[in-house]
Amino acid sequence: MTVRVLLADDEHLIRGALAALLSLEDDLVIVAEAATGPEALAMAMAHRPDVAVLDLQMPGTDGVNVATSLRVELPDCQALIVTSHGRPGHLKRALAAGVRGFVPKTVSAQRLAEIIRTVHAGNRYVDPELAADAIAAGDSPLTSREAEVLELAADGAPVAEIAERAALSQGTVRNYLSSAVSKLGAENRHAAVRLARERGWV
Repeated sequence: MTVRVLLADDEHLIRGALAALLSLEDDLVIVAEAATGPEALAMAMAHRPDVAVLDLQMPGTDGVNVATSLRVELPDCQALIVTSHGRPGHLKRALAAGVRGFVPKTVSAQRLAEIIRTVHAGNRYVDPELAADAIAAGDSPLTSREAEVLELAADGAPVAEIAERAALSQGTVRNYLSSAVSKLGAENRHAAVRLARERGWV
């Protein structure tokens, strides 16, 4: 049986190499390629693949958001995330979105082909090392609002600018930032951003 595959990765060289290597497999057919999240969704709707191999971080919208949309629009299409940013928070978010596979970009093309087959068969595959890290990290202590405000603070924006972008008062922004810093045990908001990013919580 042939498995129809969509490949989405904004790095053209990686995507092209992967397409060439996976095409060597008798039972895998690359039906479409995409460089951005919105393009991946459009290509999936046009070509209706069995498995969508999605890069976690793409322009437009990330792989988890694409997977969430596919779950609604194309429930028969299984999503598989391939990433060089395998943070615990990302893995948990992906699994919550119904992603069937989560693997690092260090995986070989031959192993990826096997995982595509596993996912297509309705089974789940999560890289054991990433799974162990996710269990060790635990759940994010941040509320969704705290995480959002912390992410807006990531580029060093002043409180007034964050308040405007989040449609909150400056006092509320300060409270959220203070709470996030406290929960993460960080010395300041910059350290809190770094910690939260390392764990995939923002």
